[in-house]
Amino acid sequence: MTTNIRRALVVRGGWEGHQPVTITDRFVPFLKEHGYTVELSDTLDVYEDADLLTATDLIVQCWTMGTITPEQSAGLAAAVRAGTGLAGWHGGIVDAFRADLPYQLLTGGQFLMHPAGFLDHEVRIVSERATHPVVAGLGDFRVHTEQYWVATDPLVDVLATTVFEPDEVHPDAAVMPAVWTRTVGAGRVFVSTIGHKPDDFDVPEVQTLTERGLLWASR
Repeated sequence: MTTNIRRALVVRGGWEGHQPVTITDRFVPFLKEHGYTVELSDTLDVYEDADLLTATDLIVQCWTMGTITPEQSAGLAAAVRAGTGLAGWHGGIVDAFRADLPYQLLTGGQFLMHPAGFLDHEVRIVSERATHPVVAGLGDFRVHTEQYWVATDPLVDVLATTVFEPDEVHPDAAVMPAVWTRTVGAGRVFVSTIGHKPDDFDVPEVQTLTERGLLWASR
């Protein structure tokens, strides 16, 4: 019997505080169990390899901060527009390549700040999107981790939010996107702002929506 094997490329590096190797290693067995061959890269040069990206169904990126060249950024964006999926979490996808505006247009959001330390806060599933395959069947849940304040594209599909309570800087509460998807050309993009540290994924809902997000984004 012929089995359709899909290809995943895990691109990891940048700031070590987000433990890109440890956390991406958590999802490699999951991808393999779902029929993917998995290639690992610790360089952004892979984004200039058009043949490799064309043959890739899913890019999982965990690369915080750092610098991407115009050629690398253009290669990544072209691959997604042609149908290669892009997925990631936390700073590995929305605190990457801060100076590159085309990259931020690709992901649909950019990290701006987080309150000091780790906070107990609730992640709420958007009721109108509760049947989306990434969050279907999940209820609201609590996490103890960084809470990201982000700037997002108005065209992203927000699946879950978190609320920042008023403080000395912000006089009113702010509802902030926490999980979203988007399409770019023929490609899909999945972003979760949760995942600063490995035990964030010990929360069952975080692990589940992240796994589902990888599969949803894939070609």
